[in-house]
Amino acid sequence: LSAGTVFQILSRTIMSNASLAVQGAVPPEPKKSSPWVFWGRAFVVPYLLIFLVFVLYPVGYGLWLARHPESYVKLFDDPIFFRTAINTVIFLVVAINIKMVVAMVLSGFFVQTRWWIKVISLIFILPWAVPSIPTILSVRFMLNPEWGVINSLIFRLTGLDGPNWLNDPTLALCFSMLMHIWKSLPFWTLILVAGRLAIPSEQYEAASVDGATNWQKFRFITWPSMKTLYLTSTILSMIWTLGDFNSVYLLTGGGPGTATRMVIQHIYETAFVSDAKLFGIAAASSVLLAGVILVLTLVQLALSRRQAGG
Repeated sequence: LSAGTVFQILSRTIMSNASLAVQGAVPPEPKKSSPWVFWGRAFVVPYLLIFLVFVLYPVGYGLWLARHPESYVKLFDDPIFFRTAINTVIFLVVAINIKMVVAMVLSGFFVQTRWWIKVISLIFILPWAVPSIPTILSVRFMLNPEWGVINSLIFRLTGLDGPNWLNDPTLALCFSMLMHIWKSLPFWTLILVAGRLAIPSEQYEAASVDGATNWQKFRFITWPSMKTLYLTSTILSMIWTLGDFNSVYLLTGGGPGTATRMVIQHIYETAFVSDAKLFGIAAASSVLLAGVILVLTLVQLALSRRQAGG
């Protein structure tokens, strides 16, 4: 090749590289936002506003109201608060544990594959499926001492007047627990049924071959496999029950006296029903209740991580 030809080739190569470099230096055109992105943001914004107005603002305002130490001093000087705290602890310890034990037993029944068990399961789930307010009010009308269906039936059969169910402190607390158990038992039974179904059937078959009894199968197969799920469900049930206002209030109104009043009802009545409208003390009660829920939540998260880690 001649010197002129080589010079032309080199010139074209340099110009080509320079043009590519200039093109690479030009910033790319911004991508146009798709309609899906626009509508996605449009639908998220109302939720964020609702969350800000009805969750973050009330929580922050409640913490601001509870900032004074005097509110906690007055709260602990209130004997009604200690009574409601004791009622809440009794309710949680007794009702939740009875409910979870019964749910564990029933999960072993409903896990069977017989056709009539499926029919019973549809009926069994109804208390949890129907709305809470009309259900609880219906039970309250049934327990009315004068014209309730239960006392009317007792009078027809025996000629005697039935007890005043919801005006006796012990009976009222027992019926409050029974109402809670009856209403929420189907849900936790379904959770434990799902846990039982996750256990490989080969383990039970091998245990049957080895001559294991039903109790031995439960002790060495079912319980070790479901222990973490059972404990997690118990703690979750406690957390939800602490914030449950309807179950006891609609049935007994917290009475007779303060025999069935729970902490959540005490917070409501301190803030909105009492003549003084003690928002600071109610906020302090809410902070303490939130602290208990936070501790239970941390325990539940620790159990969940333990279950995930095997």
